[in-house]
Amino acid sequence: MRRLMDTKNAKEIFDPKKYEITLGTHHKSNVIWLQFAYDAKLINTLRNNTTAKWSASQKAWYLPDNQHYRRLCNLEIDFIGKEVMSKISAINMPEFLKFQNMLVLKGYSANTSRTYSIEFAQLLYLLKDFPVHHLSAEKLQSYFLYCHKELKLSENQIHSRINAIKFYYEKVLHQEKMFFDIPRPKKPLLLPKSLNTDDIKKLFEVTKNIKHRLILQLCYGMGLRVSEIVNLKISDIDSKSMQVMIQRAKGKKDRYVNLPKTVLEDLRSYYQNYRPKEYLFEGQYGGQFSIRSTQLVFKEAMKKAKINKQIGIHGLRHSYATHLLEYGTDISHIQKLMGHNDIKTTLIYAHVSDKNTAKVKSPLDFMAPKNQ
Repeated sequence: MRRLMDTKNAKEIFDPKKYEITLGTHHKSNVIWLQFAYDAKLINTLRNNTTAKWSASQKAWYLPDNQHYRRLCNLEIDFIGKEVMSKISAINMPEFLKFQNMLVLKGYSANTSRTYSIEFAQLLYLLKDFPVHHLSAEKLQSYFLYCHKELKLSENQIHSRINAIKFYYEKVLHQEKMFFDIPRPKKPLLLPKSLNTDDIKKLFEVTKNIKHRLILQLCYGMGLRVSEIVNLKISDIDSKSMQVMIQRAKGKKDRYVNLPKTVLEDLRSYYQNYRPKEYLFEGQYGGQFSIRSTQLVFKEAMKKAKINKQIGIHGLRHSYATHLLEYGTDISHIQKLMGHNDIKTTLIYAHVSDKNTAKVKSPLDFMAPKNQ
């Protein structure tokens, strides 16, 4: 595959045989310490491929403690913070750790693992010192009723909490029949929110920063999720075939999307100016640009373009699918490009872009006076 830039193999750079890797703090910030015998070549490799810094006081190199570098250093990635863990009683902590270990063994994504951990922790907070594995089906039903009536959680939140607790009882405790009698609320059928083409153009026009504009252009032009745009690596882009590999997307599926020809010039100009090392869009301290920062780029562009619509950056992906349908693209092609398992998921965009329905006149219009 033709690359915009050749990158070092991360496994080679962070070979555990070369370092003693430990976690710690430096200047009140969490860091990853890299200690090793003096090696000029290794130091040069770190400087050129990471944001590693030298601490004169500690006589060691260090990296910012973030998910990117934890992953490269083969360190455990925290699903939830210490504050959440501190609220769980000592009686239920072993069960919570079993729960998290099973998520790892099942290969759940970091996002799903974090969501499940937080949802399961909510139950453990309420239980305090009562053992969670002693809860009966009736007690669980009472808890979900409490989530409905007292906490007033939405249907989607209830489903998320049920899924997390169901995972514990069925996968950790192997109680397969526990949830047969617990009803689920019906989810509302919501149509995806999208922007029209004029609004999309405004977003690009008001975004002067080439990096930020390119993020928005690729989210829309390739129909990417925000997690997919931040995970995009330079090596994923093939400017010869004009295709981009989206690796381990939702459901851990790979797929190819088409690279828009109109961004090639900006893409090359961006690379010359920013010189990213591994990820196409990188943060201040190296590694991938954060999801939060990406969302703020979209929010700021919406504000500058004076588009007053309640919509997030995921709306660019919805807009991509909607506009492809309006341009006459076959629904099966859209399904493939979007990475949908079920075509029913893709067909929902037909409700948004149905031009024939839009042409239907209201009977009220037929009653209007002829001179109007």
